[in-house]
Amino acid sequence: MRLADTLLQHCLYNSDTGLSIAPDYDFGMTQHEYEKRLKAVRNGLDRQQQLLWANKGPALLVWLQGPDCSGKDGVIRNSLRGLNPQGVRVSDFQKPSDSQRQENFLARYRQHLPAAGGLTVFNRTPYEGLVSDLADGYIDDNQAAGRLQQLLEFEANLAEQGIHLLKIYLHISKAEQKNRLRQRFINPEKHWKISAADLAGHQNFHAIEKNWNQAFKQSSTLSHPWHIVPANNKPLRNLLFCSLIAQKFEEMDLQWPQPELPFSLETLDQSCPPVD
Repeated sequence: MRLADTLLQHCLYNSDTGLSIAPDYDFGMTQHEYEKRLKAVRNGLDRQQQLLWANKGPALLVWLQGPDCSGKDGVIRNSLRGLNPQGVRVSDFQKPSDSQRQENFLARYRQHLPAAGGLTVFNRTPYEGLVSDLADGYIDDNQAAGRLQQLLEFEANLAEQGIHLLKIYLHISKAEQKNRLRQRFINPEKHWKISAADLAGHQNFHAIEKNWNQAFKQSSTLSHPWHIVPANNKPLRNLLFCSLIAQKFEEMDLQWPQPELPFSLETLDQSCPPVD
């Protein structure tokens, strides 16, 4: 019981309106309904992931982006719970090391692409190499334009490899980010999450959001659109994340494989006759 496709359409990035969906948009549902629907969607994801794993052909790659405190770790932990760990992989991409900066910015992402039948989530995306590196002065406008072209070609190449790509951005407000940062200070168990970059990120929240909006405008295509998930409400965020994955699975239209069986049921019965 995922959200209907007509409701998920609200999450599709629109280059004319940009990040227009409000971070606290609630789809007119109650908290209880979020949780009820999420449980049903998770059950469906389990079956769909088994289908993906059994086919050993196509793969699903989810690119997850969002501001600090938008809940990237949380949505991954809560939404993929219960799936077969053999077929699920999460790759986390922090700022590149000095040695990684000497390589093509896509090199480290290529190393973590899903194998046939796998579901992989990238916690932070290759677009960091465009948006963040440009903002931090590692590249100039001309280099950024070159990287954008490489990214679009990379996405097209993924499709040729049978890797289905889903791009998701968790959209929170500056006020909600501040609230979550405050909670990290209050809770000693979350002090490890606090970094000096959090303050700079919060102070420059709107400028960073504007940069990402520009990247979405340049890279949200018919074949690989960006989906903007209102993420102030955590249960709704989880429901939307799961529903978008479920929608992608339905588009893949996977069926149980029907290979030629290596032996017959009669052969099995003859080799192991029933005991009286």
